[in-house]
Amino acid sequence: MKQKIVVVDDDVELCDLIKKFLEMECYAVTLRHDGESGLKECLKNDYVLIVLDVMLPLKNGFEILSKLRKESDVPVLMLTAKDSELDKVSGLRMGADDYLTKPFSMNEFVARVQSLIRRYTAFGNQIQETETLEFEEMSISKTTREVFINDSSIELTAKEFELLYFLAKHPGQVFTKKQIYNQVWQEEYAFDDNNIMVHIRRLRKKIEPDLEHPSYIQTVWGVGYKFGKGK
Repeated sequence: MKQKIVVVDDDVELCDLIKKFLEMECYAVTLRHDGESGLKECLKNDYVLIVLDVMLPLKNGFEILSKLRKESDVPVLMLTAKDSELDKVSGLRMGADDYLTKPFSMNEFVARVQSLIRRYTAFGNQIQETETLEFEEMSISKTTREVFINDSSIELTAKEFELLYFLAKHPGQVFTKKQIYNQVWQEEYAFDDNNIMVHIRRLRKKIEPDLEHPSYIQTVWGVGYKFGKGK
């Protein structure tokens, strides 16, 4: 069965081109050209990837992403019309997994798509083979991709979960940003500190009881980050 991708963008010509290239890679592609129909389609939860434009009629990409992240951790690749740092940071903070700035080459686009899908599906298989991680106040489920702190469920995006899981597998071990990027993003580190920092900041807001003094995701100044076992 072909893996399914939905593309939500009001640029019809671009969508047709994207569909052509993705179908050449044997993906099944659904297109939507406005925010309302795009959101309904995304919430069907049978996609391995969502490609989402920021500027859309009826609902913009950020609105869709916000609603989507309440119900799904499917990877989201956001498209921005211009090289806006604010758009990128906003998307990452709200749960996007990656972004591309228009115009972009189709070869790069397809490579990003394949990378996101590969990480999402491969990591799910890896988790099924690994023991559940248990700490004094936190547990990380191997099969459901759920995190519990004091028996309360913590909703994480796919990338947030992968980041937490990677660090938690090695409690107390310090990792550089390059090591984290290579392991979690599975790409060569390109000094993309902002991407890592945004995900860590977002993750901390969900799991840390005291943001001023993080007890799980701890900063080791001048080196990187490590996982503590909480208080």
